[in-house]
Amino acid sequence: MSITTDIALIGALAVVWIAAGLLADGLPTALTAAAMRRRAALLSTLVGVGALVFLAAPVITTIMAGPSPAATALLLATVPAIVVLTVTRRRLGQVRRGAAALASAHAPIPPGLLAAAAHPLIAAPLQVAGLTALIGLPIAAGLVGGPGVEVPGAVVAGIAVTVAGVAVTAIAIRHGLRHSRLSVGAIAPLKRLPKQLVS
Repeated sequence: MSITTDIALIGALAVVWIAAGLLADGLPTALTAAAMRRRAALLSTLVGVGALVFLAAPVITTIMAGPSPAATALLLATVPAIVVLTVTRRRLGQVRRGAAALASAHAPIPPGLLAAAAHPLIAAPLQVAGLTALIGLPIAAGLVGGPGVEVPGAVVAGIAVTVAGVAVTAIAIRHGLRHSRLSVGAIAPLKRLPKQLVS
């Protein structure tokens, strides 16, 4: 199998997941329910395209003759891709349905829906999947552990794992803090409710 095909497969996967991660990052910043519904629908489409590329890549590498480093590169994105296809897709569907109901009623976006759109399990797995696919590009290109390349594979792999671990931790903390901040806006009216009833 040619290196060009490997790079194209892993590159396409990286582009789709990164684009989805960036779009998911802006999901809770929508000003109207209609805008959130459009973003959620586009995000669902990107998740579907990413799933197709992720599932098609091993099939293509199996059909094509010769060894392929793309299979190793795909292993890096397997865990976040599974999270995206199970947890993220379900949560995104809930946000999309909620935004669609509010858009048809021309109602403002409630804080609870903003908090749901900012849940860490929506954007973080997509961004981690994009990051791991991006890290897999040098593997697919044969730059790490390839024949004739004098790059110490174990050292490079260790650096890549460390950098990826730091990046994943930063992504998780960022989304956790944002979700916590927006959740306060959703809970605050409930805390004020008894005082309003008393008055």
